[in-house]
Amino acid sequence: MKPTLRLSALAAGLVALTGCASVSIDDALKETNTRSEPFTQGKVELSRTKEQRDQRAALTSDLLSRPLTQSDAVQVALANSPSLQALIAQSAVNLALANQVGRLPNPILSFERVRLNDELELGRLLSVGLVDILLLPQRLGLSRSQAEQAKIQLTGVVIDQVTQVKQAWVRAVAAQQALSYAEQVNRSAQASAQLARRMQLVGNFSKLQRARQQVFYADATTDLALARHAVTATREDLVRMLGLDEAQAARLTLPARLPDLPKAPRDPQEVSKTAAQQRLDVQLARSQLDLVGRAPTSTSMKVPSRLKPCARPTRSNWLRASCTSRRCCAA
Repeated sequence: MKPTLRLSALAAGLVALTGCASVSIDDALKETNTRSEPFTQGKVELSRTKEQRDQRAALTSDLLSRPLTQSDAVQVALANSPSLQALIAQSAVNLALANQVGRLPNPILSFERVRLNDELELGRLLSVGLVDILLLPQRLGLSRSQAEQAKIQLTGVVIDQVTQVKQAWVRAVAAQQALSYAEQVNRSAQASAQLARRMQLVGNFSKLQRARQQVFYADATTDLALARHAVTATREDLVRMLGLDEAQAARLTLPARLPDLPKAPRDPQEVSKTAAQQRLDVQLARSQLDLVGRAPTSTSMKVPSRLKPCARPTRSNWLRASCTSRRCCAA
């Protein structure tokens, strides 16, 4: 095989090898949907086009047309939250940086024209870093480890956001339910305070007994004010987590009460087994350990001894593929 063909085959093989190591954000989202299926129902997406954004806006409008359940709140957050979309986009950037680690630097193409007396030399030089080629297997392994770590981090971010949305929904519904109870207590305390005042006027209640009812009414009024503040704060927190604008927030309605508790708790052994197999912090720790093990160090870089450091790059440090033609001209 001619040297030119061998070099072409080598270049094609290197390009194919580095291309296979790339991981796109779509692949990462598919894996995230698989890992977080119990949390997201596989509906994590990155909105890129206007059509996708319009579909998500229509889904959000449909979900807000009825009392928002916890699962509906998760779907609204996945479809409407700008912060979640920003986190997914940042994960796409991290994946692109991880893929860049496993790619070779661009080759250098130079053209020279040298004339010495009556001799004219035309040279074309294609240079590829020899050290980069020697370390390509390590770079590919490091790229895969960083990409795997980025995918695990994306899954962790999505699950964390979904968990925060669920917690915000529970706090908002619980605060609304507590406000309903506080209003009932306040009405009862107000009625008892009025009754105590009238009973004292006719001589059936002492001042101490009336004072007790007035204190109870004052405490109930304070609790009612705190409950109203809690409803406003938790509702605003939920609106922020869902990414709703002013018009969407005005349409938000919540159930009157929290759902009933499960009839029986989950088996502790089943919970421990599932946690040991699916815990993302353990998977992330393993990925970081693998990343440290694959990182190139001074001891792992075994460069041939005939390549010695020099003050500036020379042709002896490069893999050269040149095609030179000469022609002599008469003086």
